[in-house]
Amino acid sequence: MHFISEALDEYVVAHSEKEPELLQQLTRETYQKVLQPRMLSGHFQGRILSLLSKLIAPKNILEIGTFTGYSALCLCEGLNKEGRLHTIDINEELEDFQRKYFEQSKYSKQINLHIGEATKIIPTLQDDFDLVFIDADKPNYPTYFHLIIEKMKSGGVILSDNVLWSGKVIEKLNSKDISTKAVLEYNKLLVEDTRIETVLLPIRDGLTISRVI
Repeated sequence: MHFISEALDEYVVAHSEKEPELLQQLTRETYQKVLQPRMLSGHFQGRILSLLSKLIAPKNILEIGTFTGYSALCLCEGLNKEGRLHTIDINEELEDFQRKYFEQSKYSKQINLHIGEATKIIPTLQDDFDLVFIDADKPNYPTYFHLIIEKMKSGGVILSDNVLWSGKVIEKLNSKDISTKAVLEYNKLLVEDTRIETVLLPIRDGLTISRVI
């Protein structure tokens, strides 16, 4: 969903950092072979994730929702040399695709890919996190927050994607629409929780930045 004109959007992308070649290849193959390729973070948002990660210089990153691995590779660009990224995805059919691109990157030894339900995997992780990116099934967003908040370091950052949910957050709620209901609950949770400070950015489908106090 675009919140500015397509022409202005193209100008923004043209005047932002260029997309690395490996990620261009990943994007092409995603659109050729994978259902719902628009779930990809893409060039512009990917450069935002990369820059935020570089500013934070995290030692430990957690990503909830790997898809084809694009955002994981963007986040790794700011990863501490001794750091690790844990990324979780429930779709085992994408594992070979994900590993292919992870292994082609210079971050291959720093990435731990977990296949399964994030709600079960997160409690088993022993690391504390400097940076978390949530981009998975919307009904579980509030649950993910409650699972990770105690694992966050002070000053750590939680990034949450799709928090405008194609504009549905300001439309009349359909009682059967559990995803929109969950996003509304999640957005309310983030702005009211006193353990974090939050800014919601109208980037693509909405990206929230929450800093742990």
